[in-house]
Amino acid sequence: MTGTAPVFAALGDPARLRIVGKLCEEGPLSIARLTEGAKISRQAVTKHLHALADAELVASERRGRERVWELQTKRLAEARRHLAQISQRWDDAIERLRALVEPDELDEP
Repeated sequence: MTGTAPVFAALGDPARLRIVGKLCEEGPLSIARLTEGAKISRQAVTKHLHALADAELVASERRGRERVWELQTKRLAEARRHLAQISQRWDDAIERLRALVEPDELDEP
């Protein structure tokens, strides 16, 4: 999968964002650990994990009888770079606008 649009689409869901946050804070976790204290079912968490996996944000591996899910930081870093580029473009546009609408100190009487 290429591009960052799938990453942003996957992170647009609050439940998936919470899952990513939990994996960021606690490291690799099983579905049982991911659902502890959650107000959604294991099946719902599993569905969200598969959506995150489709966006290449998480990956899983079997460890004994459990499947453990881990964050794929490379995709998050790509999204961060993309957001930084957008932010820089907006900053540049605001500076150009400011230069047009604010009087230059040398031009004032």
